[in-house]
Amino acid sequence: MTRTNGVLGRRGLRTGVEWSTLGAARARAAQLVAEHRSQLREIIRNPHLNTEWARAAVRAPQLLAAVQEAIGPDVAVENTFLVVKWPGRTFEIPWHQDGTDARLELDPDRSVSAWLAISDATVSNGCLHAVPGSHHFGYLPFAPEDEHGAERGRADQASGFTSDKTTGFPLRAGTALLMDSRLLHRSSTNTSDGARVGLNVRYVAPGGIRRRDPQSPSPDPVTGTGW
Repeated sequence: MTRTNGVLGRRGLRTGVEWSTLGAARARAAQLVAEHRSQLREIIRNPHLNTEWARAAVRAPQLLAAVQEAIGPDVAVENTFLVVKWPGRTFEIPWHQDGTDARLELDPDRSVSAWLAISDATVSNGCLHAVPGSHHFGYLPFAPEDEHGAERGRADQASGFTSDKTTGFPLRAGTALLMDSRLLHRSSTNTSDGARVGLNVRYVAPGGIRRRDPQSPSPDPVTGTGW
């Protein structure tokens, strides 16, 4: 049975979780910007499966300890997205919930998402905005956002809620925001002069995937033997 306040408490989030040193995170951001600048790639799916830096990031000791505190000792990575917001390019991510999409639904008692700031995330470059406490709405209806012609495709957009309690969450490079899988969040276009780089991670405990497309990759175990 789902806990009243969820795995992260009444607000449905936790800030200030460190996954890297400031200098190492900023250096990694510079390397990723250089790597993807020529094609202006905006979304790279599941880098934890084929790049050493991302594999290490999702296993960072302080981050992993915070995840285990929320969902238990046995943890796997269900999915990761590296997102680069380039300056001068429209890229808004609509209101959505990480724990549900067209291919799966996560048990909110056995899952948590993390957003890792690789570069500094500021209001001007498109930091996350969330509605604290919105996980109490449960999973909401969603549909693909309007067509915008971008190569990255159309993101899912949640509907059926109203709130005026939106909060911005600027993050220093090397820190992370943990979110209940049902927490509503979004981000705006980068209006700064530099790229904003972040990694989104969906963590699950055994039994955490309620519904799954059989063609989706299996969760990647990080700790424990319950897999």
